[in-house]
Amino acid sequence: MAETLAFTKILNLCENEKSIAQKAYYHSMDSFEKIASELYTLLKKKENAEESYGIYIQSPTPIEQIKEQALYIEKLNRQINELQQLVQRARNDMESKQVSLTDAHVEVKKFEKIIEIRNDADEKLKKRVESNFMDEISITQYLNHKNR
Repeated sequence: MAETLAFTKILNLCENEKSIAQKAYYHSMDSFEKIASELYTLLKKKENAEESYGIYIQSPTPIEQIKEQALYIEKLNRQINELQQLVQRARNDMESKQVSLTDAHVEVKKFEKIIEIRNDADEKLKKRVESNFMDEISITQYLNHKNR
């Protein structure tokens, strides 16, 4: 029973670590989603700007307006490249946090299984001791009854 108590304490520590890992994973996932949404918004802006640029080129438009649109698209491209790097970092962070969460989950399951096995073994031992005790009582009663 003392062994099971020690494993239960270890299990509690593992569950705390799992909880911390889970919070870190969810935080990194939220961060990734936020940055990815920003990237999506920029990509939509770039798509719209490129459509406008295409329209400007095909219609009689002042050259200054076409230059402005080209500079705006170039600015969007730089922002997109920066955000893509941030998205990649956030993705890597999220994936590493997921690995940590998976490892913590495995540790929790491992100790739960050990505790379960120990409890089953303790229960079987108790039943065996009880059965032996009942056998001894039965034999004693039989011998007492026979000796009368």
